[in-house]
Amino acid sequence: MSNLCYRLVCGLVLFTLCTCNSNKLLHPAASAFSSHAPERFEVLLETTKGDILLELRRAWAPYGVDRFYNLVRYGYYDDAAVFRVRTRTWAQFGIAADPKIAQAWRTQNIPDDPRVLENTRGTVAFAFKEPNGRTTQVFINLADNRTTHDEEPFVPIARVIKGMDVADALYAGYGEKAGGGIRAGKQDPVFAKGNAYLRRFPKLDYIKRASIYNEENVHTK
Repeated sequence: MSNLCYRLVCGLVLFTLCTCNSNKLLHPAASAFSSHAPERFEVLLETTKGDILLELRRAWAPYGVDRFYNLVRYGYYDDAAVFRVRTRTWAQFGIAADPKIAQAWRTQNIPDDPRVLENTRGTVAFAFKEPNGRTTQVFINLADNRTTHDEEPFVPIARVIKGMDVADALYAGYGEKAGGGIRAGKQDPVFAKGNAYLRRFPKLDYIKRASIYNEENVHTK
């Protein structure tokens, strides 16, 4: 098979897989999203600033880890903006690029987990605005946030094991402003228009792809 034919076949397979996954993501109640995560695994976040590698353990937060695992498997976080960043505090992402998918998951809450890990620098937790209110949005603690976040409580599901410098470099210039740092409860424009809205803020960084870690895929920018 020629190189051109090989590339065309690979592209067609990738397109088919992406389309299939997008269709599944429009149906959050599907059994595909009820799988238990492995007891320990790693997730690679390929961002516009470089790679971030996460370690997850189901014992840390089974509901949260299962949710994150299933969303990663089906590409929910691919092309998602890191839309809310406070310098040296946290970086938040997790509203899908496609508004139809984002809206389908907006009310798909999971029960709270008891906190095992503290919100130290490099841990990753779900954002929420009410008890049992976690859905898809997560944040990376860029600082030791135990004093404020452990009392809420935000329950870490993961920790950064490589690429913390990349997390620190995610663009924070829009801070808490609409579009760049939309707070919970004021996110309607993003859910309505997805990345078409967020592209108005051209310096935002993105999760180009999130995947279950494969040693051969790791690279740095």
